Formats: sequence, C-alpha cells, structure tokens
Amino acid sequence: MTAPLVLYGRAYCHLCDDMIQSLESLRDSLDFSLKIVDVDADPQLEGRHGEWVPVLMDADGEEICHYFLDIDVLRARLAVK
Repeated sequence: MTAPLVLYGRAYCHLCDDMIQSLESLRDSLDFSLKIVDVDADPQLEGRHGEWVPVLMDADGEEICHYFLDIDVLRARLAVK
C-alpha cells in the first residue's frame, strides 16, 4: 500500500529542494506518495513551521525528519505502515 507523505517547505528553500530531490530518487525502491505544501501559502503553517523547513510528515501527522532526509528513519517508518 502506498504510504502518503507530506513535505512542508517553501519555494526559495535549498534544503527543501534537496529533500524533494532525495525523495524522488527513492521512488523506485520505496512505495510512497508525496504531497508538497508551501508553508508561505498559509499563515498558520508559516507560523507553525517558520524557518524550520523542510519537515517531512507521515499520514498521521508525525514528523519523520526535518532539514535533511533521514533515509533510515523513513525506511523504518514506511516498513511499519
């Protein structure tokens, strides 16, 4: 079953771009969908995440990692879902 992931980030964030690129490179080996949410489009999200982006969350809203993709944590989280 495809695991839905949500990445909270912003357009001008190089760390966000890096995490997206890293996730895209894993699509062939891991079964997940990715929704990218621009925190600057929603004042509540911008207030909640501020400069603390990117943040990768699972479908339950639990943080997987932030700033940099932690592949080991992502693999473990996807294995139990």
